[in-house]
Amino acid sequence: MLTELAIRDFAIVDHLELELAGGMTAITGETGAGKSILLGALGLCLGERADAASVRHGRDRADLSARFDIADLPQARAWLAARELPDDDCLLRRVVSASGRSKAWINGQPATVADLRALGEHLIEVHGQHAHQQLLREETHLRLLDDFAGHREAVAEMAETFRAWQAARRRLKRLAEDGDELNARRQLVRYQVEELDQLGLAEGELKALEEEQEELAHAEERLRETQFASECCDNDEGGAISLLTQAIGRLEALPGCERGRLGETLGMLGEARIQVEEAARELSHLAADTELDPERLAWVDERLGDVHRLARKHHVMPEELPALHQRLQAELATLEEGDQDLDALSAEVEALREAWKRLAREVGEARRQAAGRFGEAVQEQLAFLAMGKARFEVEVSEREAPAAEGLDAVRFLISANPGQPARPLAKVASGGELSRISLAIQVVAARHSTIPSLVFDEVDVGVSGATAEIVGQLLRRLGEQGQVMTVTHLPQVAAQAHRHLHIEKQAEGDTTLTRMALLDEAGRVGELARMLGGVNLSDRTLAHAREMLDASQRPHH
Repeated sequence: MLTELAIRDFAIVDHLELELAGGMTAITGETGAGKSILLGALGLCLGERADAASVRHGRDRADLSARFDIADLPQARAWLAARELPDDDCLLRRVVSASGRSKAWINGQPATVADLRALGEHLIEVHGQHAHQQLLREETHLRLLDDFAGHREAVAEMAETFRAWQAARRRLKRLAEDGDELNARRQLVRYQVEELDQLGLAEGELKALEEEQEELAHAEERLRETQFASECCDNDEGGAISLLTQAIGRLEALPGCERGRLGETLGMLGEARIQVEEAARELSHLAADTELDPERLAWVDERLGDVHRLARKHHVMPEELPALHQRLQAELATLEEGDQDLDALSAEVEALREAWKRLAREVGEARRQAAGRFGEAVQEQLAFLAMGKARFEVEVSEREAPAAEGLDAVRFLISANPGQPARPLAKVASGGELSRISLAIQVVAARHSTIPSLVFDEVDVGVSGATAEIVGQLLRRLGEQGQVMTVTHLPQVAAQAHRHLHIEKQAEGDTTLTRMALLDEAGRVGELARMLGGVNLSDRTLAHAREMLDASQRPHH
């Protein structure tokens, strides 16, 4: 579960560190106080898209991190272990710069945003305030039913088999319908491969040829200049060595007292003569090692010319020719095996089709068995949410065409009033009814989730009164099984929480900041009273808030 959330310079939050626990935590505050900031920070840690506008004004970057206890999450630990990351704890970190660029880390190691999303799927589920809108789409119905049925692995295997079947079908179609085109392509590729075979350019040879060309092309100039430099150093008629020797001899011939004053200078001249003698020897060796080979230079020039000609012909850089050669060889091998592969590919297509149909029938049967149980579970929650007269059904029908999802189409149907036929949600439910239906479905889905941390973002929108209290009781029961965080504007819901996190916006000079803190009992009473009665709190409102909190915290039966 989520144990810590740290936020720095994000939106209007300068610095915040929250410690979280299991059970139900209510998150409340005035509209615009920053409840969305908390969920936004968590979303970025879970791989949502970064936006430069989220960085606090005047700061270089926003730094966000979320720590999870994964002791009871084997899938998350397996994900980390498969990537050789520490799996005893889980820390997700995201840094967003003012330019909009972001970096991510998992347990201190650099990661991609896709990694955050993939790992996040094993850590926490977020039920947004617009979840009821997603319920109007039938693909959502199919996913929810599959999650409830608990056969994700079978569904994933079926989808993978379908994709393999379709890919094989496309390959077979190309082989069967494009025979003439493939034959022409085969002849062209064969000619290109033979031409590159004749060139025989090895990996790294181009660089070696260019270096050798440079060496040979400047050999004559290098020989001339090194010989000249050698003559300057060692020439009986005025070379540096001869001149230094003369200078040393003349100075050493001076009287003793004069030589004493020039001792350091004589030492420097002696060292200089030694250095020049060594340089003269090196120059002599370099000149001796330099060979003029015009025939080799001509061959290298011709070889490079052939390389550049073929590169221009194939519209690639010269250094890319070896890789192109390998690709064309592989393509030619595939093309030449095409005729022999036609029968084998036909058999593969048929085998994949039968495998997909078998899996689709098995998944379809599991869906039909789960549909009744799912409908009954949602029906039970609807009764709890004061919609006991409504009838909820899960319809599993046959698709018109095969798909990765199988042979089934799933629709959620509702009859809000007795005697009326069940119809799709979008055609029957009012806004308030749809909110309660959505919450009932999410509660059922959450109970069958393998992830213990759940976030509900204003899923209680559209309900009030006694129904709101029931919604709070539902969320509290979920919290008793794991960890539930719910953003709410309803005091009836907030009162049911095990903990209450209050968010408020404060102005400090010309700066606006968001503050967040867990409330004690007195703070909870005050916040519930605000939610009940507005800004001016009467004794009656405070007493009502106290009564509501006391009643909500008593054990429910």
